[in-house]
Formats: sequence, structure tokens, C-alpha cells
Amino acid sequence: MALSASLLMRQSQSLVMTPQLLQSIQLLQMTHLELNQFIATEIEKNPLLDLASSETDETGDARSAEQRATRNEQDGADDERPASSDAADDWYESRPEVAAARLQEIDQGFENVFPDDRPAEKADVPELLGQWKSMTGAQSGGDYDLEDFASAPVTLAEHLGQQVPFLLKSATERLIAEHLIDAVDQAGYFAGSTADIAERLGVDRQQAEAVLTALQTLDPPGVMARSLRECLAIQLKQRDRLDPAMKLLVDNLDLLARRDFTSLRRLCGVSEEDLLDMLAEIRTLNPKPGDSFERHAAEPVAPDVVVRPGSTGGWMVELNPDTLPRVLVNRQYFQSVSKSCAKHGQEQDFLAECLQNANWLTRSLDQRAKTILKVATEIVRQQDAFLVHGVDHLRPLTLKAVAEAIKMHESTVSRVTSNKYMLTPRGMFELKYFFSVSIGSTEDGGDAHSAEAVRHRIRALIDQESADAILSDDDIVISLKKGGVDLARRTVAKYREAMNIPSSVQRRREKRAMARLAAI
Repeated sequence: MALSASLLMRQSQSLVMTPQLLQSIQLLQMTHLELNQFIATEIEKNPLLDLASSETDETGDARSAEQRATRNEQDGADDERPASSDAADDWYESRPEVAAARLQEIDQGFENVFPDDRPAEKADVPELLGQWKSMTGAQSGGDYDLEDFASAPVTLAEHLGQQVPFLLKSATERLIAEHLIDAVDQAGYFAGSTADIAERLGVDRQQAEAVLTALQTLDPPGVMARSLRECLAIQLKQRDRLDPAMKLLVDNLDLLARRDFTSLRRLCGVSEEDLLDMLAEIRTLNPKPGDSFERHAAEPVAPDVVVRPGSTGGWMVELNPDTLPRVLVNRQYFQSVSKSCAKHGQEQDFLAECLQNANWLTRSLDQRAKTILKVATEIVRQQDAFLVHGVDHLRPLTLKAVAEAIKMHESTVSRVTSNKYMLTPRGMFELKYFFSVSIGSTEDGGDAHSAEAVRHRIRALIDQESADAILSDDDIVISLKKGGVDLARRTVAKYREAMNIPSSVQRRREKRAMARLAAI
């Protein structure tokens, strides 16, 4: 067969995802924080996009006429109030009675802005107004924020650094202490290496170890420890409770974790009453001394969907407006700019592309909101018994069942339910929480049970057991079968371990020890 180059023309069909379609799919699985970041990036690139605030409507007006009239009436103002800050100074000076009323209103909320003995004469109003504007940022158009005057929370590193000058006198030791403190994790443990720090600073490792030992005496007790054993030992030493028996107990924390009190009593050489006293002492210690110093403020989870009882029965499913950014297309700006660059082809093409992208983004955000609401509504319909009666009535549910009910693809439902939260009368839950596998019933034709509901039953059974009647996994299986749940013993053990519940032997030891400790 001869080999030669040739030109061929073929016609075929293929499914191709455009960049815009791919971006629309990615919008579905974004959280509201990721969505806000994405929208902020798009607004920077597209001059036709505007982010509408809570005080802005679709026409771009800052406030409605009724809101402005209400505000002016409350302030005792008229329609001639100037908008600029320089004109406002003259206006306030010409209307001292209005300015005095405004200052009195502000003074009720911020007593530290003005002295308590300030005169209430009208002649002092301009001076006091200047003080208020300098503190609140009114001259630059800023708003007053109490957080600007509140002190920042002290971090663990700062707290330790404030104590170092009282502990170490040498400049070299203070420099070593500074590097050691930088290696402290959020729990208060030293996570670095003294050898690396000593090599980096050009000092002996013994000197770095000595500084670390000195830092372990700082507040909070147990800080700068390298392990849990060392952390507990430091706290016991500061309490003068680190005797040989207690040291053996701290050195065998693995036996304490397994609730092997018999072996601990034999190793420590103490009686049962002494061991209970030692365990009570251990329980008063803090295994994470740095937890009270937060390095980062905790971000509260905002629900994407809110469910509340309807006035005529049923449930009302609504999207949370706080997690739905409103993006507007500034068509007035597009018209004004397109007229000036009508004769320039590149500028006109750029504006047309910006308008197309802006329209696509608004449509995609609208479609995203509708899809989330549609999926959440179907979940509420399927899990009505859970909302009424609680977790015991949580039904088994799959992504495929919801997708078939709302006539969408299963992958779309999976993206929508990722990292989305629903606020219900039962609390806040991730949308993935409502999807669980089905567990068969012992009765023929009986309803299947949700795996999450079964786990809740197992936890409830273990919480109700006493020290003299600990349930084994086989006992839990028998109890579940009486309730109509057909579950194997190995499955019960798997669920129990997933919930970090110890075995029956460990629970028996722990509850008996706690009962004796409570009796003492």
C-alpha cells in the first residue's frame, strides 16, 4: 500500500462545552463566599457590571423618595440640605437647633465621643460637630464603626511575648525565645525543632533547650509543650502534684485512653480510691492550653435556604437574600459610552463582549438561584416527617431520586447540594445531610430506615445505658430488631466506631469509674 499525503473533508457531530457553559456549572457548586469573590473579580474586569447594595434598586437610585422624605422628616431637615461635606458645615452652622438635635442623638449612642460636662449651648455646636466629624470620619464620607475603636484580641504569641522580658534577661535568650514562640501552634504546643532554630541562630542546642524549658513556665499552664504527655506533666508540676505515681500515669496515657484501669492501678502501685483521685486530677487539666487564644475569628455559616412553617400549613422554602448577590447591568452607561466610540471598531467590540458577558452572568446567577430553590423544595417535600417529628423519621434519600423528581441530571443535584446549608426549625443542616442510604426493615413491606436515623438510635441506646447494664453490639442489634431495624452486628460496630463511641468493655470501665468518682 502506497503512503501519500491527502486532504479529506469529514462531517461529524460532537458535544462541546463552551467556556460560559463550564463557568455556569462551576457557579452551581460555589459557596456564597466563593461566589462573592468570583463576582468581585468579574466586576473589576467588566465596566458594565454593578453590585447592587441593600439600599439600591434596579434603576440605580440610592433610596426611594419615600425613604428620603422619612429620613429628612426625622432629622428635621428640608429638601435644600446640601450633599457635600463643606456645604454641610455651613448649613449646620446656620441651623444650630438641627445640629444640636443631631448631636444629642449621636451622644446617646456614643457617650465617649463628647465629655459628659459639655455645655448644651448653641454656640458650642460647630466645635462639637468638628470633633464628631474628626472621630467618625464624616469629612471623608466614612461611616462610624465601633470596631475601629475596639482593641484587637491578643493572640497566644503576643501573650507569651509580653511575659518574656520578665523571664529572660539576656538579649540572646530573648531572640531564641522569639523564634521558639513563632513555632507554637494554635493548641499551644511547640511544633518546631530546637535543633533547626539553634542552627539558624548559630547557638548551641542546649541553650535553645534551656530557653524552651524556661518558656514552659509561662502562662497559660502547659504551653510550649511538645506532646500531650509533656503538657499534662508541666501542669501537674506547677501544682506540685507530679509524684512518682502520677508520673507513671502520665507516661501511660495509652492505657488511660483504653480505660484499662486495672493495669494502671498495678503499674502505679496505688489503690482504687487513689487511682480515682488521680483520674479526677487529670480531668481538671487543659490538654490544649492555647485554645482560649484565637488566631482567626470563626466565620459563622450562613444558610443558603431558609425553611419555616407556612401560615396555612406545610413549609415555606425561601432563599436567603444575604447569600444572593444582586448583579446589575448598567445599560445606561453602555448606551452613553457606545455613542462616543461608535466609530472605533475595537472599542465597540469590547463593549459588545462586556455586555454579552454581563448578560450571561446575570442569567447564570438567576438560574443558579432557581436550581437551588428547586432542589431544596424537593428535599423538604421528601423529608417532611423529619421536619415535623425529628431525626428518627429521616427518610432514606438519594441524589437520583431528587434528580428524577425535578427532572434534572444527578450531577447537577450533587453540585447544588455541595457546601450549601439549610436553616430549618430543627436546626441548620448541610443539604448533603438529608441524603443517606437505606436500611431494610424486619417487617415485610415495612418502610426502610435512613442510616442517619439508625445511627441516632444507636447513640440514644448507648446514652441511656447504666454502669451495671452496658449494651454490647449484639444487644444493640437485638434492640434495633425490636424497633423494626434489620442490621448486622458488624454494621453496628462500624457505626459505633464512626461516632467515636468506645466498645462495651471500655464504656463499662469508664462508667464504673465515673460512678465511684461521683460517690466520693
